[in-house]
Amino acid sequence: MTNHVHLLITPSTKDSSPQIMQSIGRRYVQYINNTYQRTGTLWERRYKASLVDAEHYLLACYKYIELNPVRAKMVEHPADHPWSSYAVNSGIKTRQQLKMHDVYKCLGVDHNTRCHAYKELFSMPLGNNKFKQQIEEVLKRKIGEAKLGRLKNKK
Repeated sequence: MTNHVHLLITPSTKDSSPQIMQSIGRRYVQYINNTYQRTGTLWERRYKASLVDAEHYLLACYKYIELNPVRAKMVEHPADHPWSSYAVNSGIKTRQQLKMHDVYKCLGVDHNTRCHAYKELFSMPLGNNKFKQQIEEVLKRKIGEAKLGRLKNKK
């Protein structure tokens, strides 16, 4: 994005996220200041962090973030944005720096199945089941997968 950044991070320790943001802040600000021969701070405010219920909302967060450049009319497809993880999550590109979240891994039993399922997420509306039903009524057809996410253990 031209005026903000979304990072979806799963910290390994309680201090991981603040340390990452501090490192980015130092390195990026230094780079920009050196490149454009400027001084001072770059960020308007401190970063905002939100906890995400991974089991229920993580994939919706992926989708929201990946579609942000499309909604802003910067690109036509999320894979076209150079800073998006869509191309990696959908199997178009590989990037060793990204570690796949366990919820993402539950999209399929192997890499190809997960990539296909991830692409399918972007052909479905972003909303709850009632919203999905309303869309299906208007279109007069079923949309997307029947269920996404982890399979529930049957006892």
